[in-house]
Order: sequence, then C-alpha cells, then structure tokens
Amino acid sequence: MSREMAVGNTFGATALSSYGGFWLSFAIILTPGGFAIETGLAKISEATFLNSFGLYLMGWFIFTFILLICTLRSTVAFFSLFFTLDMAFLLLGIGYLQNDGAHPQGQCIIAGGAFGLMAAFLAWYNALAGIADSSNRSVLFSILSWIHMLTYPSFFVIPVAHFPWSDKGRERREKVDNSAARAA
Repeated sequence: MSREMAVGNTFGATALSSYGGFWLSFAIILTPGGFAIETGLAKISEATFLNSFGLYLMGWFIFTFILLICTLRSTVAFFSLFFTLDMAFLLLGIGYLQNDGAHPQGQCIIAGGAFGLMAAFLAWYNALAGIADSSNRSVLFSILSWIHMLTYPSFFVIPVAHFPWSDKGRERREKVDNSAARAA
C-alpha cells in the first residue's frame, strides 16, 4: 500500500488496503474460537448471523460500487474486474439476507461465487496487463527466447481496451483526428 501512495495512486492504495481489511475482517468473523463472532451471533439465532453477514456483504457491495464508478475512466478490463466483484458482493449479500432462518439462499450464493471466480480471473488478467508493460516486455520476452531479445523488444501485448472518455481513449482519438486532418 505504501508504494501506491508514494507514487500518487490513491485509488490503488484505497482499493488494496480496503480489500486487505476485508480479508482480515472476513477471517475474524468466520474463524472459530478467537473472536467467536459467528458462534456468538448464531447462539442468538442462526438467522441473526445470516442477516448480519448479509448486511456486512452489502456494505462491501456499496463500497465496491463506489470504486466501480471510479474505474469508468480506466480500461474495460479494470471496469470488468470491479463490476464482477460488485456483482459477487451483491449476490452473496442477497443470498445471506434471503435466508430460511437456517441457511442462506443457495442459488444466489452459487451465482455470487461464480461472479467471484470471474472477478479472480479478471484480477489475474489485470495484474498481467499491468506487469507486461513497455518497461519490462523485453524481460518477459527473454524468458521464452533470449536470442531474439536484441532483435524484438516484445513478444506480446496484453489487450486492454480504453473507454473513449478516458484520458488514453481521448489521446488515441486525438491522434486519429489529427492524422486525418493533415491528410485532407
């Protein structure tokens, strides 16, 4: 997190530290013994725990929605990551809130898990896209073929589409518009 703040990436620092806090709180809630939050609420009634956990997940849905709005100026891949993560929190929250008093609503939990798996895949995809940038493409290329490293600077580029209204999308549009104006 400190690196993200040091380079001025407030969004990255906020997201990484917050979701780190999510996993810590998730473990504190569900780990038996220790804080005994799940067992303490379940002693009141199982529905009390299920409803409380559903509200907890809905809080993360709201927070993730706020971050989702912030990704609209980024790439489609990054937006897709936060969209699927937001859908996972929403469906899991609904699943726990729509309980029968003993168990969460199974179909919503399964759908939320599916969106969670898609979010995990997109997180790895975005991580690879962030790592495979122009600063280290030759390093990545050298893993497969060090002989061609001197001839070719890169062997692949991870495709990430930019929204037309994002800074990079506008830059690309201006380059296209300027070249078309010069040709006329």
